[in-house]
Amino acid sequence: MAKAKTIKIRQIGSPIRRPEAQKKILIGLGLGKMHREVEVADTPETRGAIAKLPHMVEVIEG
Repeated sequence: MAKAKTIKIRQIGSPIRRPEAQKKILIGLGLGKMHREVEVADTPETRGAIAKLPHMVEVIEG
């Protein structure tokens, strides 16, 4: 049984004064506070959510 591929993301932007939709995407990714890091499954849905917030999250390599 192979382990699912994951990616690590970090929040680098504040959700203050952002549209409600962007705040909900952050919460859906498991973020919400500055500099928090989470490891999530590398799926097209996750990549799409990250693409909607390029100014607020970064993908951590390695």
